[in-house]
Amino acid sequence: MKPTLDSRQLHAFSALARRGSFTLAAKDLFLTQSAVSHAMKALEDDLGTRLVDRVGRRVLLTQAGEQFLRHTEKILREMEAARAGLDNLSKWGHGRLRVGASTTACQHILPTVLREFRQSYPKCVIRIEPGDHGAQVELLRGGHVDLAFALESSTQAQQEFSFVSLFHDELRFLVSPLHPWAKLGCAPREAIEAETLILYNKSSQTFRMVNDYFREEKIPLSNVIELGSMEAIKELVKIGLGAGVLAPWIAREELESGALVSLPLGPRKLKRHWGIAHLKGRRLALAEETFVGLCESVAETLGLTSPRAVA
Repeated sequence: MKPTLDSRQLHAFSALARRGSFTLAAKDLFLTQSAVSHAMKALEDDLGTRLVDRVGRRVLLTQAGEQFLRHTEKILREMEAARAGLDNLSKWGHGRLRVGASTTACQHILPTVLREFRQSYPKCVIRIEPGDHGAQVELLRGGHVDLAFALESSTQAQQEFSFVSLFHDELRFLVSPLHPWAKLGCAPREAIEAETLILYNKSSQTFRMVNDYFREEKIPLSNVIELGSMEAIKELVKIGLGAGVLAPWIAREELESGALVSLPLGPRKLKRHWGIAHLKGRRLALAEETFVGLCESVAETLGLTSPRAVA
């Protein structure tokens, strides 16, 4: 395999082609004429072809030189663009932010976070990839996002990713105020199996957590409606089609207005752990650290419990 081209030789060839003189090319490059001559000889030896002809004091491109010049100019432009791009990244407010997030986070937390983030990084390119937990893990693994706002992963995933804790929440029953459970102030254990439970997407980690919880409680889930939208779950619960299982902060307005009532799943709480995941060993850029800090602040304004605060 032949070695890659030397950028110094390419600069010498480009200057020589532009100026048509070793003396003038050397002056442009702040080099001696012999240095330019040496660079050209090394380049021609490397390529195995003559690139220029010397006609008196003039330097003319050969046919091979004319063809190679087009490639040289393209390579040098790309190198300049690469350097300019890195320079931009070092400037305050530039760069990119690629975040994967659950639909819940996209709707209830990210709008406020991104509005404040944009004020600090007005020229940062932001890309959000919505999706459930499994999709976020694959996006992180594939390098398609740099951060994922998601639930804490399984033990295997914890070996791959670092996880910055943001807050805990609790999954509870949400029912209509006219529902019999609302009047009782609790969900009787013997009534749960017969009730229609309205749950989020079966492929989601939340569904698996709910399913595991009731299996451990030895309560079979025999009558389930599965929906891919938290908003749709709330609407079905409002009209009395069953009991939803959601975190209260997702239905804050409905609970405050009395349109929904929150009840515990049982004596044992079912808590989730939210945070920001990224590939283990990867150092966060300043913009990414700012994003994480804003997520923490917004969670606090929503009254969500930080794991560090609990500790």
